[in-house]
Amino acid sequence: MVAIDLDGVTKTYGGVTALQGVDLTVESGEVFGFLGPNGAGKSTTIDILLDHARPTTGHVTVLGMDAQTETVAVRERIGVLPERFGPLGEMTGRQQLEFAIEAKSAEDDPDAIMERVGIAHAADRPTKGYSKGMTQRLMLGMALVDDPDLLILDEPTTGLDPNGARQLRQIVHEEADRGATVFFSSHILEQVEAVCDRVGILDQGNLVAVDSIDGLRDAAGTTGEMTLELDSVPDNLDAEIERIEGVASVRREDGSVTVGCENPAKGAIVRACQDAGATVENIETSEASLEDLFAAYTGGA
Repeated sequence: MVAIDLDGVTKTYGGVTALQGVDLTVESGEVFGFLGPNGAGKSTTIDILLDHARPTTGHVTVLGMDAQTETVAVRERIGVLPERFGPLGEMTGRQQLEFAIEAKSAEDDPDAIMERVGIAHAADRPTKGYSKGMTQRLMLGMALVDDPDLLILDEPTTGLDPNGARQLRQIVHEEADRGATVFFSSHILEQVEAVCDRVGILDQGNLVAVDSIDGLRDAAGTTGEMTLELDSVPDNLDAEIERIEGVASVRREDGSVTVGCENPAKGAIVRACQDAGATVENIETSEASLEDLFAAYTGGA
């Protein structure tokens, strides 16, 4: 089953176009990363999924239901960790979770959820005294109530320390293993790269790429690095390597050469070293990071 389907979705606010003809399908059970610069339209997309905003044109379904006409049924089957939320008030953490459980007519154990998200020690403390990270963990716990079929996580690592971010990643993997779909919007690219099966990149309201990270690398032709340890570095080796198609940079060091290049160029680089009279003793490679890909697709430096 398709978990999320946007078909030709456009959203305008007055004279501003926030989304322009977006077509996007997220499959059931997928962990999908949603990326874009500030103002790209990520929050608008999530607002439309949750029926906080209506598309100007186009059609949206969530878990097979119309996002605008079957809103209540959709919300019964999803969990949401929003980017922005107001003060939680005077209730304790446990009471907040009990309220969320009752609202969904669920049978979850609030203490088990608080243990899972790492704030069991604060169950009886008023949430108005929670830190940003503790509040973020509580909101994640509320999103997990009743084992939702779809989790929408909007900037979920905001305020989390490294241990909290690691715990979040573990929970995302556990939810995916359970069969839930996770829609993960974040500007922290390392978190997306660590958990997501596929990534969509939104830029100025247009969906400019959707693929696995490896697929994005291939399509963008972004460069990784290849370091070759040699018995000696011939004087003319730099020039020979620079002539190879797909090579972006060459850096010499004592006993090695490091080349910024696309994947298809790597074999030719090894041959160029050998043809120049050098013996290749070791090779280390690194792929283009998600940050590199993001910059390539959105026109960043």
